Amino acid sequence: MTLRIAMWSGPRNISTAMMRAFENRPDTAVVDEPFYAAYLAATGLDHPMRDEVLASQSADWTQVAADMAGEGPGAAPVFYQKHMTHHMLPGIDLGWTASCLNAFLIRDPAAVLASYVRKRGEVTLADIGVERQGELFDRECDRLGKAPPVIEGADVLAAPEETLTALCAALGIRFSDRMLAWSAGPRDSDGVWAPAWYDAVERSTGFGPPPAETSADLPDDLRRIADQARPLYARLAAHKLVA
Repeated sequence: MTLRIAMWSGPRNISTAMMRAFENRPDTAVVDEPFYAAYLAATGLDHPMRDEVLASQSADWTQVAADMAGEGPGAAPVFYQKHMTHHMLPGIDLGWTASCLNAFLIRDPAAVLASYVRKRGEVTLADIGVERQGELFDRECDRLGKAPPVIEGADVLAAPEETLTALCAALGIRFSDRMLAWSAGPRDSDGVWAPAWYDAVERSTGFGPPPAETSADLPDDLRRIADQARPLYARLAAHKLVA
């Protein structure tokens, strides 16, 4: 029986490092942003390496959803899915998510924006996925009758073993110390877009100190987006796991 873990975050939320941590487990296979091509095809947005992304994945969300409800690569006991919340466009049926343990990875929106604009110059509130993350969180709360697991990226970086132990307990799996360190370099499981986004992760061998991006780094237009996003972030942060 496959245990499917859907980890929901916005961009620049240590989501790739979390994927590395789970992929380093001996019982886990991972998938990297499987709805990205479907999102780009539907929106027409110009993202880095857009053509390569569209060529690398199915743009049919119904096929992707069916795959996410399946066994996963190699029929591994644990199937870890790295998802971007903003990829879940309104027309996508979310019924497949009931087959997963859904968890939520959050980060202060000012820090997200400070990191995001280094990779892509234009950004909107929708681009960082906070609103959609809140909607997905509320939907899962209603389905479960309680809050699903929420973890803060800064907590993972500051206390990785303790935070990941708490997350694993909430997901019903054993913590493995192999989640704390990995070999530097790219992975076959990385999305084709890795050269545009994953330079820091490819240099990493584990969770490092929290990055320095803060609201002080933001111009006024991005600060306004951060101010819009902060109440949404704070609502999820109230439910985050305590290590």
